[in-house]
Amino acid sequence: MAKVAFLMDNLFEDSEFRVPYERLREAGHEPVVVGLEAGKKLEGKKGKETVTTDVAIDEVDPDDFDAVVIPGGYSPDLIRTNPKMVELVRRVHGGGKPTAAVCHAGWMLAEAGIVRGRTVTSWPSIRTDLVNAGANWVDQEVAEDGNLITSRKPDDLEAFSKAILTQLEQAS
Repeated sequence: MAKVAFLMDNLFEDSEFRVPYERLREAGHEPVVVGLEAGKKLEGKKGKETVTTDVAIDEVDPDDFDAVVIPGGYSPDLIRTNPKMVELVRRVHGGGKPTAAVCHAGWMLAEAGIVRGRTVTSWPSIRTDLVNAGANWVDQEVAEDGNLITSRKPDDLEAFSKAILTQLEQAS
């Protein structure tokens, strides 16, 4: 069983949290919602999802996680300004563990400095940001480059979730 950090704050894309979270739970993994504060009630940008953070970023050790998932929406823009959130992404990725981002979550990958020379995808509006950070951007449902897993949008969530699960199986 893997312990997977979901990094998020308010205005996350509802389905981009819920679908991978449920797929990981169904597979027997332990998803942990890591936020800027513990016990903070977060609202999805579409108002369909409400989730309470399990733990604050200040209370976690990146080495305790087997993977990280970053849902899209406006949340990635809010959390990428927190140095500890950025460091968690850097450390999990640097440890060779699955690092997954969907839609606008590519902003966090760019902030963490882990996309240079890597093939990624995202919501089209942040393509230029990722290219400027040194990434090779592609328009496909899921892009896997080593332990980096990216997807474009809610329609891609089944493939995105499957890629995360496959990498977790291979790592165990």
